[in-house]
Amino acid sequence: MAASILPGNDSASIEAACAALRTGGLVAMPTETVYGLAADAGDGKAVAALYAAKERPTFNPLISHVTGLEMAEQLGRFNTVARKLAAAFWPGPLTLVVPRSDACPVSSLACAGLDTIALRAPDHPVAQSLIKAFGGPLVAPSANPSGGVSPTCAKHVADGLGDRIDLILDGGACSVGLESTVIGFEGDQPLLLRKGGLARQDIEAIIGPLRLPDAASPKASPGMLKSHYAPHAKLRLNATHAEAGETLLGFGKTKGAMLNLSTSSNMQEAAANLFAYLRELDASGTSRIAVAPIPDEGLGEAINDRLKRAAAPRDSE
Repeated sequence: MAASILPGNDSASIEAACAALRTGGLVAMPTETVYGLAADAGDGKAVAALYAAKERPTFNPLISHVTGLEMAEQLGRFNTVARKLAAAFWPGPLTLVVPRSDACPVSSLACAGLDTIALRAPDHPVAQSLIKAFGGPLVAPSANPSGGVSPTCAKHVADGLGDRIDLILDGGACSVGLESTVIGFEGDQPLLLRKGGLARQDIEAIIGPLRLPDAASPKASPGMLKSHYAPHAKLRLNATHAEAGETLLGFGKTKGAMLNLSTSSNMQEAAANLFAYLRELDASGTSRIAVAPIPDEGLGEAINDRLKRAAAPRDSE
């Protein structure tokens, strides 16, 4: 049976979603980044059902979504830098990976058995209303089958998971369109675990230079599997033109593109369009997509990260 799509700005919809979540159900909710598949973070059976619905490897941890720092500090231990980042960028597209608190109620399965927890306060009125009404954290990875293209509207969710979940809250198109940037810590040293919807430069303006982890494990952060965010079609990156049998996804002044991420070379527009355009090209029936070069600056870092993962061979695990 297909999941119902309900208007997210309606109080009855929020009540229905909370009822489903309290009985171990799965609810897709909009955020500013992508649509998330929400489950009660403290219910191990619900978390297991979420992994099964997404066909997601259980070694890939989930982000717990909260209303803000007050709720987050009941779940994790924040050092001075983490608290400073939360104050500057929450609610927003930033996830912080911090040590679990001693009394953290979030299922260990949601944290992939780690002693850390990934936390984010989404900047979307529907997500905030749902978390507040539910009264606790909601795990919410992207609402799509694992490894596929992330959803940026309710229809994308229905197409990928509509027969596996309870309901979908429709909050319109996502404004950011890329998953959150993830920051972890080695001691008090902040690490850039995943590039995302908040540009590295904006973070470094607050706390100084970030560094990459020395040997990033897929367990360290959501979205770090080598192959991720992938359409069915094969991708060729940094293409200046389409070869025989390819469909061109353009950027800026690219000529001959079926779709263009941003004709004005606007990185924010390109980020918001990325997943939707990959889906649209996939649906066109093309088997190969050529992607024009994207400057590796600002949000371009995150766009290129997603494209490289989408172009990589599929993980076998």
